[in-house]
Amino acid sequence: MTQLKPILSHVDNIPSAGKFKPDKSSLYYIHHRLRYQTSLPKLTIWSTIFLSLIVFFFFLSPPATPVPRRGLRTTTSYGGSGWESRIKLSAKPRSGTGHTVLVTGAAGFIGAHASVALKRRGDGVVGLDNFNHYYDITLKKSRKSKLLDRAGVFVVEGDINDGVLLRKLFGLVHFTHVLHLAAQAGVRYAMVNPNSYIRSNIDGFVNLLEVVKSSIAQPAIVWASSSSVYGLNSKVPFSEKDRTDQPASLYAATKKAGEEIAHAYNHIYGLSITGLRFFTVYGPWGRPDMAYFFFTKDILNRKQISIFEGPNHGTIARDFTYIDDIVKGCLSAIDTAKKSTGNGGKKKGEAQFRIINLGNTSPVSVHKLVSILEKLLKVKAKKKVVLMPRNGDVPITHANISLARMELGYKRTMDLEMGLKKFVKWYLDYYDAKKKSSW
Repeated sequence: MTQLKPILSHVDNIPSAGKFKPDKSSLYYIHHRLRYQTSLPKLTIWSTIFLSLIVFFFFLSPPATPVPRRGLRTTTSYGGSGWESRIKLSAKPRSGTGHTVLVTGAAGFIGAHASVALKRRGDGVVGLDNFNHYYDITLKKSRKSKLLDRAGVFVVEGDINDGVLLRKLFGLVHFTHVLHLAAQAGVRYAMVNPNSYIRSNIDGFVNLLEVVKSSIAQPAIVWASSSSVYGLNSKVPFSEKDRTDQPASLYAATKKAGEEIAHAYNHIYGLSITGLRFFTVYGPWGRPDMAYFFFTKDILNRKQISIFEGPNHGTIARDFTYIDDIVKGCLSAIDTAKKSTGNGGKKKGEAQFRIINLGNTSPVSVHKLVSILEKLLKVKAKKKVVLMPRNGDVPITHANISLARMELGYKRTMDLEMGLKKFVKWYLDYYDAKKKSSW
């Protein structure tokens, strides 16, 4: 305490702020004034620099991108008056009696051919495709540039899971029909990426149906089911009346689920729906994951090909159906589809619901397929016969097409050898052109 007394007494002797007048002649006063006067402009300069940097980086930085809500699929490749004008122009039929059709999966194998056929006969067509990487995306882009663009079909790049995009399309165009071909295809790939089948074949289909049923004037729907729904059914030929509750693959299960979902929307909302069960479609611009396609590639490259057999050397056969026949069936299904009875999600009466086989009704063994390709390619295949693995494939597919004849006036026009001849010509021309363009 005694040590604090001198300090406290000194503090007590300091005058108050209002009375204190420092001696202007003192060195302390001069130093204090100089330091104060010189620090003021420095502070102003540094503040100005700091504020300038803030303004500079504010204008330099890009606008923040909104983060989509969890689980919502969005796309940013659409919008603008030019984009909307191209859609409306593509959707316009040549005559007042023409249809206006939204084709999903338009850059796919069947989708591209069907879109071109619709456009050439005078219908308005808008395509939608997400250009996924399940197989070579350059093939899909080639279909777009060489088939769709040349026919005048505008393709929107987007996903059927994008509800915002679908509602925008339906807001721009009054579609009379939807040809729904977008799907995750392939039996074996389901063992690698099962979720892709759920997202596309179930989630995407439901998303599309939700938008369609909410339309003021609901379009009729024609969509791609599959012969795979017959699963382990051993009765041939496959009829639409046969049981389809024993799928042999996840792909088949999602297609069967799609048929049941379609029936529910037909029953509740009055949607006119036709499901087409396609049987092993082949032809020019086909899918590289199909046997006829990769057999052709491997035979030409002198690579060994595996030919599946069933137990006890059982024959594996497919009801190969040429692309032009399938397209004719699709267009006939559109033309014979009755109008939906709902309006804005409210059913006003019973609506048409059909499930129809589209096949060739003439199964051909895999051995026969290979022998035809050898003849056309003039190359002997290096073959290895192996037991068919348990990967979802079935021994035989064979379509009963009597209902298609009655409902659609459908008839097959192409046998396998003639169809493969057309495919091989396309294959050699297409890949030779690609090879030359890379030189």
